[in-house]
Amino acid sequence: MQAFLDDRQWAHDPKMFMANGAMSPNPEQPKRIEVLHAAAVEAGCSFAAPSDHGMGPLAAIHSPEYLHFLRTIHARWSRIDGASDEVIPNIHPDRRSASYPLSAVGQAGYHQADTACPIAAGTWEAAYWSAQTALSGAEAVLGGAGVAYALSRPPGHHAFGDLAGGFCFLNNSAIAAEAFLRAGKRPAILDVDVHHGNGTQGIFYHRRDVLTVSVHADPARFYPFFWGHAIERGAGAGLEYNLNLPLPRGTDDAGFLAALDTGLERIAEFGADVIVVALGLDAHENDPFKGFAVTTPGFARIAAAIVRMGLPALIVQEGGYLQPGLGANLTSFLTGWKRG
Repeated sequence: MQAFLDDRQWAHDPKMFMANGAMSPNPEQPKRIEVLHAAAVEAGCSFAAPSDHGMGPLAAIHSPEYLHFLRTIHARWSRIDGASDEVIPNIHPDRRSASYPLSAVGQAGYHQADTACPIAAGTWEAAYWSAQTALSGAEAVLGGAGVAYALSRPPGHHAFGDLAGGFCFLNNSAIAAEAFLRAGKRPAILDVDVHHGNGTQGIFYHRRDVLTVSVHADPARFYPFFWGHAIERGAGAGLEYNLNLPLPRGTDDAGFLAALDTGLERIAEFGADVIVVALGLDAHENDPFKGFAVTTPGFARIAAAIVRMGLPALIVQEGGYLQPGLGANLTSFLTGWKRG
């Protein structure tokens, strides 16, 4: 399997993380790259460096104002007397239709949904090349590869068009799907991360040219809380083009696969001719977020179910955090894809 990775993704090394009001180490660590790379190689992947597709594909999804913020905010923040090493919001607007502030502090609140997306000196570079990694994977699929794996880190599916959140800055899966669309394809995004891809949903919520499907833990008591409920089906022209399949905490292989079958049926009914798989490995039973109880062999079964669709696919790495089984879970998924 052709795979893509850029070493500049190591530049993002977040420190800030708060859970339940307490500080703890940020789970989205650079070491994820090392573990996932080794696991993909074990599964037979051959890695190449991504090409630079420029800002255009990013700006097709994200607003120019937001991209400017991501590029420049850390330098501006660093000029504040006594500021922290990372850009961390401490205030948010009560409505995003309000005026746009001039201050770095105000803009951080406007463009960062939570404290789980701290921006440091290397964040923009890493996020940029994470997106270029996904774009190069899409390019390979458009060139005839049946499947490609993009080791994109930081992840992307919690990033909206102008809003970072949940470890995510640029929405790699959405950027890749838009690239497929502009190349004349009919893409569907299938998100199998334990957390709902709220940013992806938000980007395409009023559109009918990209189908979005997400299997995830019920957000009533799980991040991202405010999005991902079954009632959210799209709006306007996009009504019925978003499918959320929230499942109870602790869902195992059988429950996950049953919901996945429903999602795959919707993708077939949409007539998709390419799938972007937003691959979260945090559905595993031992992941630190403890949302689901999917086993390591279960990831191979998930991959095999998707392969049976018979469609070309781009696999974009989303979540899955450091724990002893992380690498084995990716190897299982990619091996299951090959055996499909």
